[in-house]
Amino acid sequence: MQTIAHAEVLARDWLPPVVPGRASEVAELVRRLDPPAPHAPPPWIVAVAGAPGSGTSTVARRAAREVADRVRAALGEPFPRVLAVRTPFLRGPHGVATALLQRLDDGFDGRGFPVPEILAGLMRRLRREGRPTVVLLDDVGVGGPDLAPVVRAFAEPDRFLPEGETGLPPLWTLLAGTHEGLQAVERAVDSRTNIGPFVPLAPYAPGTLRTLVADRAERALGHPASSDLVSRIVGRTVEDGGGARRAIELLRREILGVTIREVRDGVPSTQLRALSVEPWVVRAIGVAAQGRAARLGEVKRLEAELAREHGARPLPTTTLWRRIVRLEQAGYVRREIRPGGSGGTLSVVRILTPVDEWVTMARRPGTRPVVEHWSGPDVPVAAASSGFLRAELGHLPDDP
Repeated sequence: MQTIAHAEVLARDWLPPVVPGRASEVAELVRRLDPPAPHAPPPWIVAVAGAPGSGTSTVARRAAREVADRVRAALGEPFPRVLAVRTPFLRGPHGVATALLQRLDDGFDGRGFPVPEILAGLMRRLRREGRPTVVLLDDVGVGGPDLAPVVRAFAEPDRFLPEGETGLPPLWTLLAGTHEGLQAVERAVDSRTNIGPFVPLAPYAPGTLRTLVADRAERALGHPASSDLVSRIVGRTVEDGGGARRAIELLRREILGVTIREVRDGVPSTQLRALSVEPWVVRAIGVAAQGRAARLGEVKRLEAELAREHGARPLPTTTLWRRIVRLEQAGYVRREIRPGGSGGTLSVVRILTPVDEWVTMARRPGTRPVVEHWSGPDVPVAAASSGFLRAELGHLPDDP
């Protein structure tokens, strides 16, 4: 572990002032959105497409920020806003609409409201505040939530306003994800809603990837990184067949030894909490949830099986529940009580942050080492495709 000056630049959602090798793509997105006063009639919707790790999220967020900056420079107050949500772990269009409205109202709870009502509340709020807005729907992929109702709402926002009211402040929409995911959205929306040809991103070349890693490492450390460190990260990334996301993940682990936690509004936490949860508990939750929500009974069953594989006793139910409460307090899961069969209830655990981004623990005196790197054929394909396979928990204290 190295001394670092700015840990926050290693967070997944940290936005660099310049995106290495992607200046032309950022410029093209901004050109198509044409701020501050587009010449084309609304809706103003564009998309950037590329393989995972090609920088679609960073390019889209950089373009969204530049649109907001141009509007601010031209119009002044009221200042524009950027509403960005990552879509893969949201539950259908209801989850996406709720997440967007929660960016404006932290206390909003979408349970019990149909999607059109939530979208209407969002549009009315935007009209009332009168602030130009850039919306970013990020990480769009096959198998994610249905985004068509949300995109259609941004294309025709007047449909959601009270009778007699028309017109919103300027509203731009960006989508970022894989070609297949964006094509599915394009097919699902009305033919009148023109997303236009996608701005394509080719995978990062090794030379550009090296520039990206060196730049991020220097910003984090406060001084130029060693060429050995950069070469090691780039070599491992190329070997793994990954892109920028994998490279930054490896760099984060190399420098910090732990994973930075991300909070909901995209601002990274610089206080790296050491979270003591047995690795087989993490694995049980990830596999049982399969990217969505896990029944508590299924988590308990898997935890018992995995604990025995580790040569440990299964946790008592109350101790397992305390582990889940600890994860909820850290912001990684949420416990929910749902209606069950025969009028009863069902306890479930919903994952809010991918397991591979949970905070890990460094070794401390008086602890026992328990380190696990897990993946492989014994894990269901659904869990593997959801990104819940990498759990690296360090050394756990001897607590009950």
